[in-house]
Amino acid sequence: MKLIRADDVSEMTNLRRRGWRPSKELSAEVQAILEAVETEGDGALIRYTRRFDAPDFTMAALRVPIPMLSGARAEIPAQVADAIELARARILDFHERQKEKDIDYAQSDGTRYAFRHEPLHGVAVYAPGGRAVLPSSVLMGALPARLARVERVVLLTPPQRDGKIHPAVLFAASLCEVDELYAVGGAHAIGAAAFGTHTIAPVEKIVGPGNSYVTEAKRQLYGIVGIDGLAGPSEVLVVADEDASSELVVAELLAQAEHDPEARVAVVSESRALLMSCAQLIEAIEVVKLPRGEIIAEVVERGCVLVEARSKGEILATISAFAPEHLSLQVSDPEFFLANLRHVGAVFVGANTPVACGDYLAGSNHVLPTSGAARFSSGLSLRDFERTYSVVWNSEQRMRRDAGALAAFASFEGLEAHAQSARMHLES
Repeated sequence: MKLIRADDVSEMTNLRRRGWRPSKELSAEVQAILEAVETEGDGALIRYTRRFDAPDFTMAALRVPIPMLSGARAEIPAQVADAIELARARILDFHERQKEKDIDYAQSDGTRYAFRHEPLHGVAVYAPGGRAVLPSSVLMGALPARLARVERVVLLTPPQRDGKIHPAVLFAASLCEVDELYAVGGAHAIGAAAFGTHTIAPVEKIVGPGNSYVTEAKRQLYGIVGIDGLAGPSEVLVVADEDASSELVVAELLAQAEHDPEARVAVVSESRALLMSCAQLIEAIEVVKLPRGEIIAEVVERGCVLVEARSKGEILATISAFAPEHLSLQVSDPEFFLANLRHVGAVFVGANTPVACGDYLAGSNHVLPTSGAARFSSGLSLRDFERTYSVVWNSEQRMRRDAGALAAFASFEGLEAHAQSARMHLES
């Protein structure tokens, strides 16, 4: 844990994390895995699944039948099933409102324009399963795909040690009406979705967070297949004023810290007293004794930063520099910050809106940009599951009028065949 000043240029530079930068060793290992999947197909999937997840995994376990909804629900606690269903309803409601209409209009000379949306044909949703079972990631990827009318929605998730898929993931898959479910994870799963194997047909895009192998595989395969982004470790920045509860601030830091040893957690405030209270509270908690305590302790030791600011302007600059995946506004005047924010993945306002709401029940998407990517990218949305194209239909009047200017422009750029295709309309 470290206390820094917002005007300390050196420390603030260290606070920034820019982009996905895998080690040479990781890149080489992932490349070898992908080459094996492209060459060997299903055989490579079985071999790597045995190595990383389930030692006795068999070919018969690769494709998993999606159970009937009622049967799947009976396999998990009723309260958990209720929560998953509530999340489904809210995710559908929030993402339904993101739908955009096609544009189609005509100019006075009869020329027509259009801008149209069409769903992707096939999408693979990746749901991690290494450190925890995450049916929430199934919902966040599969439900927007369904709303966008994607024809084929594939779910990829690593099997448990016994080679099976957790019942909660099966329930989520059934609830989301996933078309295909495969018990495969890691870089080899990403390779299968991109290249295709005998069992798994290729898709057009892969979405969903994963570990470093998954993220690096997505990076290497971008261009062969579409991706949503490169998901790094989890992040939260809490903005707190003197009236904020240090207990609630610390709760947000610890909640994100339990995700991953590489997580980044920080709080920025003009109140030194609030920052000192947070520091004392963290020191007083024996975090190592908490569930996932070793992970939390590592993050507190290495990746927890308290930032003292002298003004709201310095707080805004800190937000922009950090570009956090999650921003928690625990302040009495959140409207000021909401009106001036830049570079955030998702915002959670007030003491009554913990970041965990966005992870599960709010309805907003929890697949968000990390590692500074919020400077230029956005969280998963309906737009990720469709593509757009434009339509131009010139009238004869428009083409005759534009031919000279079009030919001159093309000639200036040295493209005489382009220019000639325009001049032909002058001559007709």
